Amino acid sequence: MIEEAKGIVEGLTPLRPEVGVVLGSGLGAFADELAERVDIPYVQIPGWPVSTAVGHAGKLAIGKLGELTVAAMAGRAHLYEGYTPAQVVFGTRVLGALGVRSMVYTNAAGGINLRLERGGLVLIADHINLQGVNPLVGPNDDALGPRFPDMSDAYSHAYRQIAKLVAAELFIPITEGVYAAMLGPSYETPAEIRYLRAIGADVVGMSTVLEAIAANHLGMKVLGISCVTNMAAGILPQKIHHEEVLEAGVMVRDTLVRFLKALLPRLEA
Repeated sequence: MIEEAKGIVEGLTPLRPEVGVVLGSGLGAFADELAERVDIPYVQIPGWPVSTAVGHAGKLAIGKLGELTVAAMAGRAHLYEGYTPAQVVFGTRVLGALGVRSMVYTNAAGGINLRLERGGLVLIADHINLQGVNPLVGPNDDALGPRFPDMSDAYSHAYRQIAKLVAAELFIPITEGVYAAMLGPSYETPAEIRYLRAIGADVVGMSTVLEAIAANHLGMKVLGISCVTNMAAGILPQKIHHEEVLEAGVMVRDTLVRFLKALLPRLEA
Protein backbone atom coordinates (compact mmCIF):
# COMPACT_ATOMS: atom_id res chain seq x y z
CA MET A 1 0.00 0.00 0.00
CA ILE A 2 2.93 2.36 0.69
CA GLU A 3 4.25 1.87 -2.85
CA GLU A 4 0.78 2.37 -4.32
CA ALA A 5 0.37 5.64 -2.40
CA LYS A 6 3.84 6.73 -3.48
CA GLY A 7 2.92 6.09 -7.13
CA ILE A 8 -0.24 8.18 -6.88
CA VAL A 9 1.60 11.12 -5.32
CA GLU A 10 4.43 10.96 -7.86
CA GLY A 11 1.84 10.95 -10.65
CA LEU A 12 0.25 14.16 -9.37
CA THR A 13 3.40 16.30 -9.08
CA PRO A 14 6.89 16.30 -10.61
CA LEU A 15 8.31 17.64 -7.35
CA ARG A 16 10.24 15.22 -5.13
CA PRO A 17 10.25 16.37 -1.47
CA GLU A 18 13.39 16.45 0.64
CA VAL A 19 11.84 17.55 3.94
CA GLY A 20 8.51 16.60 5.46
CA VAL A 21 6.46 18.69 7.89
CA VAL A 22 3.41 17.54 9.85
CA LEU A 23 1.16 20.39 10.93
CA GLY A 24 -0.90 19.90 14.09
CA SER A 25 -4.23 21.27 15.33
CA GLY A 26 -4.77 24.82 14.08
CA LEU A 27 -1.22 24.99 12.70
CA GLY A 28 -1.85 24.21 9.03
CA ALA A 29 -1.21 27.71 7.63
CA PHE A 30 2.39 26.91 6.70
CA ALA A 31 1.25 24.66 3.83
CA ASP A 32 -0.17 27.71 2.03
CA GLU A 33 3.29 29.32 1.94
CA LEU A 34 4.73 26.78 -0.51
CA ALA A 35 5.31 27.89 -4.12
CA GLU A 36 4.41 25.71 -7.12
CA ARG A 37 2.20 23.89 -4.65
CA VAL A 38 0.10 20.85 -5.41
CA ASP A 39 -2.57 20.03 -2.81
CA ILE A 40 -3.58 16.37 -2.65
CA PRO A 41 -6.55 15.56 -0.39
CA TYR A 42 -5.87 12.46 1.68
CA VAL A 43 -8.97 10.79 0.24
CA GLN A 44 -7.18 10.65 -3.14
CA ILE A 45 -4.23 8.66 -1.77
CA PRO A 46 -4.77 4.90 -1.32
CA GLY A 47 -4.46 3.80 2.29
CA TRP A 48 -4.01 7.33 3.66
CA PRO A 49 -6.26 7.87 6.70
CA VAL A 50 -8.61 10.84 6.52
CA SER A 51 -8.27 13.50 9.23
CA THR A 52 -11.43 13.83 11.32
CA ALA A 53 -10.07 16.11 14.05
CA VAL A 54 -11.23 19.73 14.05
CA GLY A 55 -8.41 22.01 12.90
CA HIS A 56 -6.87 19.44 10.52
CA ALA A 57 -7.32 20.23 6.81
CA GLY A 58 -6.61 16.69 5.64
CA LYS A 59 -4.34 17.24 2.66
CA LEU A 60 -0.77 16.69 1.52
CA ALA A 61 0.79 19.84 0.09
CA ILE A 62 3.99 19.51 -1.92
CA GLY A 63 5.78 22.66 -3.06
CA LYS A 64 8.88 24.78 -2.98
CA LEU A 65 10.36 26.86 -0.20
CA GLY A 66 13.06 28.67 -2.12
CA GLU A 67 15.19 25.88 -3.60
CA LEU A 68 13.93 23.32 -1.06
CA THR A 69 11.09 20.95 -1.93
CA VAL A 70 8.80 20.35 1.04
CA ALA A 71 5.95 17.94 1.70
CA ALA A 72 3.56 19.36 4.29
CA MET A 73 0.91 17.18 5.90
CA ALA A 74 -1.89 19.58 6.85
CA GLY A 75 -3.50 17.32 9.39
CA ARG A 76 -2.65 13.91 10.82
CA ALA A 77 -4.36 10.74 12.03
CA HIS A 78 -4.66 9.98 15.75
CA LEU A 79 -5.23 6.79 17.67
CA TYR A 80 -8.26 8.36 19.35
CA GLU A 81 -9.98 8.62 15.97
CA GLY A 82 -10.02 4.83 15.87
CA TYR A 83 -7.02 4.43 13.61
CA THR A 84 -4.41 1.71 14.08
CA PRO A 85 -0.76 2.54 14.84
CA ALA A 86 0.10 1.56 11.25
CA GLN A 87 -2.46 4.04 9.92
CA VAL A 88 -1.20 6.79 12.23
CA VAL A 89 2.33 6.47 10.78
CA PHE A 90 1.28 5.77 7.18
CA GLY A 91 1.98 9.33 6.06
CA THR A 92 5.49 9.26 7.50
CA ARG A 93 6.22 5.99 5.71
CA VAL A 94 4.92 7.28 2.38
CA LEU A 95 7.05 10.41 2.70
CA GLY A 96 10.02 8.15 3.44
CA ALA A 97 9.28 6.18 0.26
CA LEU A 98 9.17 9.48 -1.65
CA GLY A 99 12.72 10.25 -0.52
CA VAL A 100 12.17 12.47 2.52
CA ARG A 101 15.05 12.09 5.00
CA SER A 102 14.16 14.89 7.44
CA MET A 103 10.86 15.18 9.33
CA VAL A 104 9.53 18.08 11.37
CA TYR A 105 6.52 17.30 13.55
CA THR A 106 4.47 20.13 15.04
CA ASN A 107 1.65 19.68 17.51
CA ALA A 108 -0.65 21.47 19.89
CA ALA A 109 0.20 20.54 23.48
CA GLY A 110 -0.87 21.24 27.03
CA GLY A 111 1.71 22.89 29.25
CA ILE A 112 2.74 20.90 32.33
CA ASN A 113 5.92 22.73 33.25
CA LEU A 114 4.85 25.78 35.26
CA ARG A 115 7.44 27.94 33.50
CA LEU A 116 5.62 27.56 30.17
CA GLU A 117 3.05 30.03 28.87
CA ARG A 118 0.18 29.68 26.44
CA GLY A 119 1.37 30.40 22.90
CA GLY A 120 4.97 29.40 23.61
CA LEU A 121 7.03 27.07 21.41
CA VAL A 122 8.85 24.05 22.85
CA LEU A 123 11.44 21.96 21.03
CA ILE A 124 10.86 18.30 21.89
CA ALA A 125 14.06 16.92 23.40
CA ASP A 126 12.60 13.49 24.20
CA HIS A 127 9.27 11.76 24.67
CA ILE A 128 7.37 9.45 27.00
CA ASN A 129 5.05 7.05 25.19
CA LEU A 130 1.96 6.43 27.33
CA GLN A 131 -0.32 5.51 24.43
CA GLY A 132 0.07 1.80 25.08
CA VAL A 133 1.08 0.90 21.52
CA ASN A 134 4.07 1.04 19.20
CA PRO A 135 3.87 1.13 15.37
CA LEU A 136 6.72 -1.41 15.12
CA VAL A 137 4.87 -4.20 16.94
CA GLY A 138 4.46 -7.29 14.77
CA PRO A 139 6.70 -8.75 12.06
CA ASN A 140 9.46 -6.31 11.14
CA ASP A 141 9.67 -5.05 7.58
CA ASP A 142 13.42 -5.08 7.02
CA ALA A 143 12.93 -2.86 3.98
CA LEU A 144 11.79 -0.08 6.30
CA GLY A 145 14.31 -0.43 9.12
CA PRO A 146 15.87 -2.66 11.79
CA ARG A 147 13.95 -4.81 14.26
CA PHE A 148 15.23 -2.83 17.27
CA PRO A 149 15.86 0.81 16.25
CA ASP A 150 17.85 3.07 18.55
CA MET A 151 15.88 5.93 20.13
CA SER A 152 18.62 7.64 22.13
CA ASP A 153 18.57 10.64 19.77
CA ALA A 154 14.95 10.31 18.65
CA TYR A 155 14.68 14.09 18.26
CA SER A 156 17.92 15.12 16.61
CA HIS A 157 20.22 17.08 18.90
CA ALA A 158 21.82 18.67 15.83
CA TYR A 159 18.43 19.81 14.53
CA ARG A 160 17.52 21.25 17.92
CA GLN A 161 20.73 23.28 17.97
CA ILE A 162 19.95 24.67 14.51
CA ALA A 163 16.38 25.44 15.59
CA LYS A 164 17.60 27.36 18.63
CA LEU A 165 19.97 29.41 16.47
CA VAL A 166 17.20 30.26 14.01
CA ALA A 167 14.81 31.18 16.83
CA ALA A 168 17.44 33.49 18.32
CA GLU A 169 18.00 35.17 14.94
CA LEU A 170 14.25 35.78 14.62
CA PHE A 171 13.85 36.82 18.29
CA ILE A 172 11.38 33.99 18.85
CA PRO A 173 11.41 32.69 22.44
CA ILE A 174 11.79 28.92 22.51
CA THR A 175 12.58 26.28 25.12
CA GLU A 176 13.22 22.54 25.20
CA GLY A 177 11.15 19.92 26.95
CA VAL A 178 9.88 16.35 27.18
CA TYR A 179 6.62 15.48 25.41
CA ALA A 180 4.27 12.92 26.94
CA ALA A 181 1.83 11.23 24.57
CA MET A 182 -1.55 10.11 25.92
CA LEU A 183 -4.24 8.18 24.08
CA GLY A 184 -7.06 10.74 24.41
CA PRO A 185 -9.50 11.97 23.32
CA SER A 186 -10.44 13.08 26.83
CA TYR A 187 -8.08 15.62 28.31
CA GLU A 188 -6.00 14.51 31.27
CA THR A 189 -7.19 14.74 34.85
CA PRO A 190 -5.34 16.94 37.36
CA ALA A 191 -4.00 13.77 39.02
CA GLU A 192 -2.64 12.54 35.69
CA ILE A 193 -0.94 15.88 35.12
CA ARG A 194 0.71 15.68 38.55
CA TYR A 195 1.90 12.18 37.62
CA LEU A 196 3.26 13.37 34.26
CA ARG A 197 5.12 16.22 35.94
CA ALA A 198 6.59 13.77 38.46
CA ILE A 199 7.98 11.51 35.71
CA GLY A 200 9.58 14.41 33.85
CA ALA A 201 7.10 15.59 31.22
CA ASP A 202 6.94 19.27 30.29
CA VAL A 203 4.13 19.14 27.72
CA VAL A 204 1.38 16.62 26.92
CA GLY A 205 -0.52 15.75 23.77
CA MET A 206 -2.13 12.95 21.77
CA SER A 207 0.13 12.67 18.72
CA THR A 208 3.68 12.80 17.34
CA VAL A 209 5.32 9.98 19.31
CA LEU A 210 4.26 7.08 17.09
CA GLU A 211 5.23 9.10 14.02
CA ALA A 212 8.63 9.89 15.49
CA ILE A 213 9.21 6.20 16.24
CA ALA A 214 8.36 5.28 12.64
CA ALA A 215 10.60 8.04 11.29
CA ASN A 216 13.54 6.85 13.39
CA HIS A 217 12.88 3.29 12.21
CA LEU A 218 13.21 4.61 8.64
CA GLY A 219 16.51 6.30 9.48
CA MET A 220 15.11 9.82 9.22
CA LYS A 221 16.28 12.74 11.32
CA VAL A 222 13.46 14.24 13.38
CA LEU A 223 12.64 17.62 14.88
CA GLY A 224 9.59 18.08 17.10
CA ILE A 225 7.95 21.41 17.93
CA SER A 226 5.09 21.77 20.41
CA CYS A 227 2.88 24.83 20.55
CA VAL A 228 1.58 25.31 24.10
CA THR A 229 -2.08 25.94 23.36
CA ASN A 230 -3.35 25.64 26.94
CA MET A 231 -2.12 24.93 30.42
CA ALA A 232 -2.87 21.36 31.45
CA ALA A 233 -5.65 20.33 33.83
CA GLY A 234 -5.39 21.55 37.40
CA ILE A 235 -2.80 24.25 36.70
CA LEU A 236 -5.34 27.03 36.15
CA PRO A 237 -8.80 27.19 37.81
CA GLN A 238 -10.67 26.63 34.55
CA LYS A 239 -11.83 23.85 32.27
CA ILE A 240 -10.11 22.94 29.00
CA HIS A 241 -11.88 23.32 25.65
CA HIS A 242 -10.69 22.41 22.15
CA GLU A 243 -11.69 25.90 21.02
CA GLU A 244 -8.86 27.42 23.05
CA VAL A 245 -6.45 24.99 21.38
CA LEU A 246 -7.51 26.27 17.97
CA GLU A 247 -7.45 29.89 19.18
CA ALA A 248 -3.86 29.49 20.37
CA GLY A 249 -2.99 27.96 17.00
CA VAL A 250 -4.23 31.13 15.32
CA MET A 251 -2.32 33.22 17.87
CA VAL A 252 1.00 31.49 17.13
CA ARG A 253 0.37 30.82 13.43
CA ASP A 254 2.38 33.69 11.98
CA THR A 255 5.29 33.06 14.34
CA LEU A 256 5.38 29.36 13.47
CA VAL A 257 5.21 30.04 9.73
CA ARG A 258 8.05 32.56 9.97
CA PHE A 259 10.07 30.10 12.04
CA LEU A 260 9.56 27.16 9.68
CA LYS A 261 10.33 29.21 6.57
CA ALA A 262 13.70 30.19 8.05
CA LEU A 263 14.42 26.81 9.65
CA LEU A 264 13.67 24.18 7.00
CA PRO A 265 16.35 25.27 4.49
CA ARG A 266 18.92 24.97 7.29
CA LEU A 267 18.16 21.32 8.03
CA GLU A 268 20.46 18.79 6.40
CA ALA A 269 19.53 15.14 6.11
